[in-house]
Amino acid sequence: MDVLISGAGVAGSALAYWLRHHGFTPTVVERAPRVLAGGGAVGFRGEALDVLDRMALLEQVHGLPAVIFTGELIGLLYEVTRQEVEYVFGDSIATLEQDAGGVRVTFERGRPRRFALVAGADGLHSRTRSLVFGPHQRFVRHLGLYTATFSLPNHLGLPDNGRLSSMPGKAAAVLSTCDNTGARAELHFASGPLAYDRDDAAQHKRIVAEQFAGEGRPIPRLLEEMSRAQDLFFDANAQVEMDRWSSGRVALLGDAGYCAAPTSGRGASQALIGAYVLAGELAVAGGDHTVAFATYEREMRGFVAEHQQMGREGADRFFMGTPIQEASGMADADAPGMAHAQIVRLKDYAPSFAATRP
Repeated sequence: MDVLISGAGVAGSALAYWLRHHGFTPTVVERAPRVLAGGGAVGFRGEALDVLDRMALLEQVHGLPAVIFTGELIGLLYEVTRQEVEYVFGDSIATLEQDAGGVRVTFERGRPRRFALVAGADGLHSRTRSLVFGPHQRFVRHLGLYTATFSLPNHLGLPDNGRLSSMPGKAAAVLSTCDNTGARAELHFASGPLAYDRDDAAQHKRIVAEQFAGEGRPIPRLLEEMSRAQDLFFDANAQVEMDRWSSGRVALLGDAGYCAAPTSGRGASQALIGAYVLAGELAVAGGDHTVAFATYEREMRGFVAEHQQMGREGADRFFMGTPIQEASGMADADAPGMAHAQIVRLKDYAPSFAATRP
C-alpha cells in the first residue's frame, strides 16, 4: 500500500519509519535539495520519549547534550529510514486528484504518480493543506512573534548549555552544538504579521537586522554572524487550528495540521507522537483510511489541545517580560532536564495489515 508523505522533517521522517515498520510502502517528497539541517532546539518528555524508545533511538538522543537541534533529530530519523524508504529531494506536490481508488499526484519536477494515501507533513505553510482544505489564512493564527535561527562558531566557548539576552519585545539565545565546536543563535522579536518572500533569505536577514538595530552586546556580533550564515531559518510563531485533519485519502500531521508554535516547546514531541499514532491506526485498521483517520484524530486531539495551550502561554510570557530559561531558548523550552523525564507509554498497535517486508 503506497503512501506519499510530503515533507522530510520530524513528522514526515517519523511517519515513514512507522509506516515501513507496519508493512506499508512510504515515499517522502521534500522541496529542499537535501536533508534539513539547523533549526531550533528540541527536547522531549513523556509520550515522545516512548516513541523514541520504540524506535531504538532513545539511547542515541540521551547521548547528546541536554539541548539538541531539529536538524540533528531529522538526521537521526533519516539514517534509520533511508535504506528502506524512497526519499525524493528537490521536488514538491503540484496537484492532488482523489478518486475512489487512490490519489493522482503531479509534482513540480517529477512525473505524475499514483498513491493509495497522501500525508501532509510539510509544515506551517503546508502546500498539501492549501490544496485540499483551503487557503493558509483560514487556519493559521499568528501569535505576534517571529524567530530566526542560524549556526555560528562557538566563539563564546559555551558548554552544553547556552546564554540568553532579553530586552523589551526581543530576546536572543546562543546554544552550543553537541560537540561544542559550533553554536546556534536564536533571535526572537514581537511583531504583527509581516509580508515577505519565504524563500528570500537575504530579505529575512534584513528584517531581523532592522528589528535588532541599535541593541548592545552581544547583538551586533550575532547580526554579523547572521549576515554570513547559510542556514538561516526565519518564520512566525503561529498555530494551525483545524476542525479536521483529513479529507478523503489525505491526512495532515505535525505542524501542517496542528502546529503548536515554537513557544510551546512541544513541536518535535507532537510530531513524533502524531506519526506514531497515524501509522499505528492505519495498521490496526488494515489500511482502511476512513476508520484510521477518524481514530487518529480522536487520539491526537487531547495532545494538540494541551500543546497549543502551552504555545499560547509561552507567547504570553514573552510579552509579559518573563525571563526565558537559560539554555533552552524559546524554540523548545522543554529541552533542559530531558534525561530526567519519565517515559509515558502510548498504546500498542498490533497490525492487521497483511503485508510482508522484503
